[in-house]
Amino acid sequence: MARNYTTRDFFRQMPNRLLARYFQERGLFAELDFAAMKEAKPDALFAAWLELPEGERKEMDAELGEISAMSCEKGWCAIRDEAEWQLRETPEAYTELVEKLAALANHSERAMVTFLNYPQFWKGATHFYHADNLPYWRKRKGFPHQEASVHEEGRQALAASIRDYFHRTEGRGNNCLVETLRRGELDYFFAYPEDYSQRSLEWVEGEFAPRPHNPAFEVIYVYSQKDGTLDLNCRGANKAVEPLQAMFATAILGLPELPPDPEDTRIYDLNPLRERGFPFVHDPASGIQSVVVKKLRLSSKVVKGDRITLEADAAARAEAIYDLLDQVGPAARLRTYHVTLVELAALVEVKPNEKPKSVTVRITYPNSCSLKYEDVDLRLREMLVDSGIEPREPTASMEPGRVGDC
Repeated sequence: MARNYTTRDFFRQMPNRLLARYFQERGLFAELDFAAMKEAKPDALFAAWLELPEGERKEMDAELGEISAMSCEKGWCAIRDEAEWQLRETPEAYTELVEKLAALANHSERAMVTFLNYPQFWKGATHFYHADNLPYWRKRKGFPHQEASVHEEGRQALAASIRDYFHRTEGRGNNCLVETLRRGELDYFFAYPEDYSQRSLEWVEGEFAPRPHNPAFEVIYVYSQKDGTLDLNCRGANKAVEPLQAMFATAILGLPELPPDPEDTRIYDLNPLRERGFPFVHDPASGIQSVVVKKLRLSSKVVKGDRITLEADAAARAEAIYDLLDQVGPAARLRTYHVTLVELAALVEVKPNEKPKSVTVRITYPNSCSLKYEDVDLRLREMLVDSGIEPREPTASMEPGRVGDC
């Protein structure tokens, strides 16, 4: 989990009225006067908690830990995304829901109220949150913008292919389940093949012993029909990546084989960012307060490998990097250099009335960007597009080997 969870801290952070509801719905702690307890002073509740049977505590600890993990900006974003899809036929109901949850004091309350009042959104939201926190996604392009088969037949076909592949190549995967979710214009496929049997040391009702169990491992696909792309997340050997992509192509898209993966030839033109006063364009509702250039790397168009890197304290002076450029320019013949790396410093308001978050954005020629695909980073990606900083098919003026004025 992204957040450090302990039961006592969870009780301390959650309002008493919501804790009372959670336990009352489970028929627990009727003798406790939650209204009389001081907020953030859960000593009486924690003492009663410790008197519960171990098995009962463990089951609720799993739920409370999940609520704790969802008590953040990413969790709130995942809740909104799942609710928006489920309420797509009644947009006014979605707007009302978001306004009601947004009016709560913090993300902890939003997560708990969603868990208690809107359980139909909870499973999908937790799946999205989990996927948002996974590293090492592999993207493949070149799919023919075909609608994904999200129904039982397609899911069963994909599960059978994944099961057969891992059973044949690695001796695991005897069972497999595939679940689907829709998030905006993206189709998510969560596959759970059976992993190798394991024995772990566990405490159960006071007894300490090794216990066998059959865990699952994950294979997650995110398909964009609009873009014709497939993102894949699967821990393990890289040799499984292309076979897993091919299984999706045949089972879900009905293709005879995996389409070739075209090389992404789009590039960033970073040269406009060397101009003092470059305008960063962003929606006032995005929460972006400021964006400044703090680092530039200039690569020679004449001598391969020659570079000049300039870095300035943009927090002290917004145009400090351009002052450095003016100092270096006359001696370095900067017209023969091309901008191949830019670092931006952005201040973004994440929560009202709180200190804005500082985010560093690193953009590298030809087409690399450090931003992820989560809430704050998505706002910054939109800002880059609105400012004209996005990968495009190359032209002669964008090529780093061309000598000329920049």
